[in-house]
Amino acid sequence: MSENEQVVIGLVSISDRASKGVYKDEGLPALDEWLGKAIRNSLRVIERLIPDEEAVISQTLRELCDKEQCHLVLTTGGTGPAPRDVTPEATLAIADREMPGFGEQMRQISLHFVPTAILSRQVGVIRGKTLIVNLPGQPKSIRETLEGLKDAEGKQIVHGLFAAIPYCIDLIGGPYIETDDTVCKAFRPKSAIRPKA
Repeated sequence: MSENEQVVIGLVSISDRASKGVYKDEGLPALDEWLGKAIRNSLRVIERLIPDEEAVISQTLRELCDKEQCHLVLTTGGTGPAPRDVTPEATLAIADREMPGFGEQMRQISLHFVPTAILSRQVGVIRGKTLIVNLPGQPKSIRETLEGLKDAEGKQIVHGLFAAIPYCIDLIGGPYIETDDTVCKAFRPKSAIRPKA
């Protein structure tokens, strides 16, 4: 374990049916497991399972950013074109700044697997000192999006989102996040890299 700052991460799964107990939510356990493998810092994870209601999503994001002081909030679900898919609208409604590269990169990664990736409307935003990123809903897609694509020898073909997240959090005043390079190597300019503890 790295001797460094604790990282506070909010995880929000957005699903009408899972929030009512119609079926078991798979997004939160998938995110929890992946983050536990990828991040070397001490973690405090705050989870929410909520319905596809724009006001509820916005309120939950505000609470995680402003009250819980999360450094990173990851949402899963509600980013397609269906009428009940309102996660991007709810996220943009509480944002200080949009980070369009996150949505662009997620679609680029997913297009390697399915042509319907162009239907995805995920966004990344900053609110105060919190980075919020909308992820896909399926556990396999979550992992692919965060890790990116590697060839048979393990060489990175397309970078995943998480490679850029630690440096983004540095820039907005959050803790220095260290990753397990075998899962996802964080990229920082040489001048921003701290010596390993």
